[in-house]
Amino acid sequence: MNKSDFLFALPNFFGGLSRTLDMGSTLNVYNDSETPEEADYKAIQSDWGVIGKDLRRSIHGYRKWLCKN
Repeated sequence: MNKSDFLFALPNFFGGLSRTLDMGSTLNVYNDSETPEEADYKAIQSDWGVIGKDLRRSIHGYRKWLCKN
């Protein structure tokens, strides 16, 4: 869940094709939560997960750069 767009439906070719024939919008499913607080918690957790991943990648790159110089 370390993506900042996890609350949105992820499109694909066949999903888009089937939605053109879906007259009643029955195929629209989103990643929802029980309460707004739970949605906020999940979003903040995901955001910090992505930040942590970026920091780890930056630290690793910096260490590699230090070893070369």
